[in-house]
Amino acid sequence: MTNYANPNALVSTDWLAANLSDPSIRIVESNEDQLLYGTGHIPGAIHIDWVADLNDSLTRDYLDAKRFSALLSARGIGPEHTVIFYGDKSNWWACYALWVFALFGHTNAKILNGGRRKWAEEGRPMTREVVAYPATRYVAPERDDKTIRAFRDDVLKHIRAGGALVDVRSPQEYTGERMHMPDYPNEGALRGGHIPGAKSIPWAQAVREDGTFKSADDLTALYGAKAITPDKEIVAYCRIGERSSHTWFVLTHLLGFKHVRNYDGSWTEWGNGVGLPVEK
Repeated sequence: MTNYANPNALVSTDWLAANLSDPSIRIVESNEDQLLYGTGHIPGAIHIDWVADLNDSLTRDYLDAKRFSALLSARGIGPEHTVIFYGDKSNWWACYALWVFALFGHTNAKILNGGRRKWAEEGRPMTREVVAYPATRYVAPERDDKTIRAFRDDVLKHIRAGGALVDVRSPQEYTGERMHMPDYPNEGALRGGHIPGAKSIPWAQAVREDGTFKSADDLTALYGAKAITPDKEIVAYCRIGERSSHTWFVLTHLLGFKHVRNYDGSWTEWGNGVGLPVEK
């Protein structure tokens, strides 16, 4: 992992197995399937539910600084803790949770390379015991919605300026054949297609068969072939922002790109927006 721009952004299953009892870390599982944690998880891991914990219950947005502070305080996470994220679906939701934490300035965070799948396939220990850490007094800054996050109007300005966009969805979603990923209900937007000028680089092309990330050389070649290079300002999107969080992590943490934003409104917002331009 030393060929990445920031090799410390990842931990291996070997490393985590040797550091499960380290009091300076907090292990966080975040999955698409909110019930999966209860069937068994890495010992010491706490659960962060991407819907109930990270999202506002009424507005399509994230929780504010006050509620983020309360969440981390209640889960026993302090600003001094290194948070190790992992999850299912090749770490979509782990990267999504890490990205939300970064919105509040908690950048002392890493991804378990290969996630839950690799840990389980290696026969490593799992438990149903729910750990409760002592509460902390976490005080988060106001959420930063400018540096690593893009809104609809930001994307409109971006495409009018000829900015680089990465559509990380499946090829069928990119062409408009589907509104959702294959093997899922075909729902989520009224119009299919992609944002004008977006390059199709499905998120899964960044990982190996076992869910671990490809080498820096392979990743540089993958994105460079579509003119996605570190000298540009880049916006990534998918359907609701979770797959594009994975690509955001790859570009920023593994390749060292400095100007990458995640458009979490993504195709659910864009494909339903009145008057927004669409290409097929």
